This record gives sequence, structure tokens and C-alpha cells, in this order.
Amino acid sequence: MKKLLAAILALVMVLSLAACGEDAETQTDTQDAGQTTEAQEAEKVTFTVGFDAECPPFGFMDGEGGYTGFDLELAEAACSIYGWELVKTPIDWDAKDVELNGGAIDCIWNGFTINGRENDYEWSIPYCDNSQVIVAKASAGITTLADLAGKTVGVQAASAALDVLQDPEGRKDIADTFAALQEFPNYNNAFLDLEAGVIDAVAMDIGVANYQIATREGEYVIVEEALSSEQYGVGFKLGNTELRDKINDALKQLTEDGTVAALAEKYEITDMIILK
Repeated sequence: MKKLLAAILALVMVLSLAACGEDAETQTDTQDAGQTTEAQEAEKVTFTVGFDAECPPFGFMDGEGGYTGFDLELAEAACSIYGWELVKTPIDWDAKDVELNGGAIDCIWNGFTINGRENDYEWSIPYCDNSQVIVAKASAGITTLADLAGKTVGVQAASAALDVLQDPEGRKDIADTFAALQEFPNYNNAFLDLEAGVIDAVAMDIGVANYQIATREGEYVIVEEALSSEQYGVGFKLGNTELRDKINDALKQLTEDGTVAALAEKYEITDMIILK
């Protein structure tokens, strides 16, 4: 009887040890899986785009409180190629250089003009042709640049339009005829003052102008004579050629597979795209 009892106890101990071994192995496998997941998360690359949230159709807030636009969707498509996570970061356009050089953003991608800034950033290949134009009320009778003499013209701070109006080799000659050149933090605010009659016209990118006019059909016109012609690109911090080159490769792929053309059609800027 004692021998039988001893044998039963021995069998119970063996089974218990085996079970403990299985639990330990399962626990180890779970820990390994958790560590693998954490490692994968740690390796996940984010791509942070700085943009003007009030610059439709390139970057703006949609009806659901999120951010969208041609440039942001193009950036999202580029991230999909590399498996990156896109981080959309709205910035004060006047502080874009501080954000970029301080590392808060990886690039400036939002209707960003190359011309006149060629040596200030690492630039992607140009993807969009753009002109600086004057927008006025249709009822104002402003049809030429000469008609702006004695008028108050609005412009976005730190914008290409402001640059060309302040540049002696640009259109400073036109700006010198204005009663005032008033700066705004964004073009939505400028249009509010234009609508209210506080200012007489707005100097701006033609792509943004077309979008604003389309939402206010018949109320505004673009003066036929443009202030300047220029191109958009993605701006990176000086020296960051590696990231610039990756985005250039992505833009070429997205052009070849039709993504660029589809987005351009969606945002009605097909005639502005220069990627081939």
C-alpha cells in the first residue's frame, strides 16, 4: 500500500512539474511576442509634415475636424510607399523656419514656393507651377495692376506674394503705388476683410485664389496680369538630403502610378501639375 501511495505521489509531482514547464514556456513565448511588438513599434518611422491649415486646396481643415488637402494626401501616399506614419502638424506660417530647424517637423509641405528660397532649404523636385495674382471684388472695377494705385492690398505674412511685392527686382514698383500693404496670418482672414470692404484686394497664390473664388462664385475676380510665376516644392532642413531623396523617389513613383493625376483632378489643380 505504501509503495502504491509513493508511486501515485511521484506521478503527481512529475505531472505538476510538466505543467509548470508548459506555463513557463507559454509565459516566455508571450513575453517574446510582446517584446517583438514593442520593437516593431519602436522601429516605426514617423514623417512629420508642417503645413498651413488655412491654405486650401493644399492644406485645410475638413468638415469633420481633420486635416486634408492635395499636399497632405500626396504626403500620405508617399508615406504608404515606405510604411511611415504621417503626422500632420499645422504651423504658424511665419514660424515655419523655427519649426523646421528646431526639429519639430521633418519638412514644409504645403504650397511652398521654391523661387527666391533656393539656397534656404533642401528642395524636392518641383511638382506644381504657381503664379502670384491679385484677387478683388468683381464690383470693384479692378482689372489691371495699375488699378491698384491708392488701394489697400492684403497679403499673408511670410508668403511668396509678400516676397515678390517687397523685392526691388520683383513687383515692389507695383506695391509702392498701394495706399497700404496689410499682412494677415492667413488668407481666410484676408478674405473676411476683403468681403467687409476693409481692404480692396488680396495678393495670393493662384491655386488658393481659384479655390476661394469657387466657393464664392461670381463675387470675386482674378486680375489678368500676374505678379509672378513660380513653382512649389517640399522644403527640408539644409543638409537633410537623405529624406529629400526619398521623397523625390516617392513623387516619381506616385506620378507614374497615376496617384498625382488623380489627386490633382480631385482638388481641381490639374493644369498646375508639372510632374511628368
